[in-house]
Amino acid sequence: MKNTITRRTTLGIGAGLLAAPAIVSAQGNWPTGPIRFIGLFPPGGGTDILSRIWCIKMSEITGQQFVVENRSGSGGNVGTEAIARSNPDGNTIGLASVAALAISPTLYSRLNYNAARDIALISGLWQLPNMLVVNNDVPARTVPELIALLKANPGKYAFASSGSGTTVHLSGEMFKFMAGVDILHVPYRGAAPAHIDLAGGRVHMIFDNIPQALALARDGKVRALAVTGAERSPQAPEIPTMAEFLPGFDISSWGGVCAPAGISPALIRRINELTKQSLESEDIKKRFYDNGATTWYTTPEAFVKFRADNEAAFAPLIRASGAKVD
Repeated sequence: MKNTITRRTTLGIGAGLLAAPAIVSAQGNWPTGPIRFIGLFPPGGGTDILSRIWCIKMSEITGQQFVVENRSGSGGNVGTEAIARSNPDGNTIGLASVAALAISPTLYSRLNYNAARDIALISGLWQLPNMLVVNNDVPARTVPELIALLKANPGKYAFASSGSGTTVHLSGEMFKFMAGVDILHVPYRGAAPAHIDLAGGRVHMIFDNIPQALALARDGKVRALAVTGAERSPQAPEIPTMAEFLPGFDISSWGGVCAPAGISPALIRRINELTKQSLESEDIKKRFYDNGATTWYTTPEAFVKFRADNEAAFAPLIRASGAKVD
């Protein structure tokens, strides 16, 4: 019996050694087939557009198809849970979102994933601020006029968001808290349906990602009042920042690429290297810029630290605002 066990063990080790180069080679050649990229919001929104731009570039670089699968709901939490529950073989990756990974852990009482434990962060992709736009029927043309209007009519006006826990939502909560106004939050399953109700006058304002908000404003469907970043946007330098009226107001959205926890370090390195290559291309820099974003590459280690720091920075604001989702 002892000899049998020894022989089987030896055979097992030998088989493992023979298989190891093949495994390493397969990871080094990633991807070897179509890749599923799980998006967190409906088609047509800012993060969906940017995700598709990146996926197209990755398809060009690798010669394999990157297929976007939109799994929207609960401010990105539905899609993030789907990523966390996927097979960590590298064939399924997805969007790492500020909403699901830095805001939701504090905003939501219960989540079906752990942001720090269940998601493997690979690299950042972009950063972009939001823009406050109001329905054309709102009788305010500046942020101070809007604050005065809201204070004179507490509870009468509502702001839309692309879902609870998004920076679109949290920008509104920060505005409520810092301006001392009473406005109703109306969450939607993504930005596209929120835009319909905004243009139709069923909600009065939104702090949306710059690409969609700016496009709506330039089409004359809404009025742009301010951007939420620390500096004015290069895409619309004529629009002031919220901080010019409410000092310290600064919220920006970010997106990255992630995978289910358990994916091998070799695959993380391979995807990170290809992501770096994609973000260094001039065409993707321009396409991101045209959509209000800047390219944002990180190492996996830097991304992990950034997410944790971002969650810690958002937590006091969320608690102070009183925002909570059961």
